[in-house]
Amino acid sequence: MLVRHHWLGIGASILAGAFWGLVFLTPELTRGFQPIQLSAGRYLAYGLVAASLLAPSWRRVRPLLGWREWKTLALLSLAGNIIYYVFLANAVLLGGVAMTSLIIGLLPVTVTLAGRRDADAAPLLRLLPSLALGVAGLVCISWQSLSAPQHGSLQGSLLGLLCAAGSLAAWTWYAVVNSRELTRLKGISAQDWSLLVGVVTGAQAVLLAVPAFILHPGVHASSAWWSFAGIVTTVAILCSVVGNALWNHASRLLPLTMTGQMIVFETLFALLYGFLWEQRWPSGLEWLAMALLLGGVLSCASAHRKKAAPEVEPETALSA
Repeated sequence: MLVRHHWLGIGASILAGAFWGLVFLTPELTRGFQPIQLSAGRYLAYGLVAASLLAPSWRRVRPLLGWREWKTLALLSLAGNIIYYVFLANAVLLGGVAMTSLIIGLLPVTVTLAGRRDADAAPLLRLLPSLALGVAGLVCISWQSLSAPQHGSLQGSLLGLLCAAGSLAAWTWYAVVNSRELTRLKGISAQDWSLLVGVVTGAQAVLLAVPAFILHPGVHASSAWWSFAGIVTTVAILCSVVGNALWNHASRLLPLTMTGQMIVFETLFALLYGFLWEQRWPSGLEWLAMALLLGGVLSCASAHRKKAAPEVEPETALSA
């Protein structure tokens, strides 16, 4: 059976996925703005909110951070936030919400493979069914995207797939390194680590804002700019601050091979929001892909079940 902290980790993962799924709608809600502007705006807001929340505990946290921690924070912020979201926004605009969210749905496979050698990982042989289900889900949606593109030409859909693949690679690296750092760091809470990533991401977004808003600002009405600011700030609070804190909490409670599988809830919620936005029912292949992805999660949970210790008979105990 699954132990109590595993159930708490699964619950935190589901909530994180519900918030993260909103990210996939942002490019649709802010059409007319460039992906680099979405990334810069979101992470500037993330940095400001994170800095204000971290301020009360800064004196306690600061002595715990050395060169290694700052270097790791910089790399995590760049790969898991800036690079990831620029690729993701382009993928949504070129290939659509459904295609992008289901490509990102391959994260359970990539993260699980990356964590297969960790001490608390389930044996790879027991994880093969869940990995196979995830790959099958990816094949279903990739086939539909290339055979019947809904967002322009075949070339555009292919480019969208490549952008989604870049986003997948960036976040796989982030998930693995972040999980291992959280295991190593004992004096810093999961919430504080998430806020530190936010502060560093905000600093990086300042540099990104120069080409995003000064060199190529675009022509937008003042109402559009206010709408843009409201959307990216909401996404920063819900997806980055709240969602990342929940995910870090789950990362400390679950083995990496199980954490990877929980990312599928981001995909499932993104699909739900995408279908509501497009006001349509999933196609047959999309239904099949979602069923395969969910089946992969259930299979992974089963692979991590711990057998209950056998009860000792009274006679055996006395003779011992």
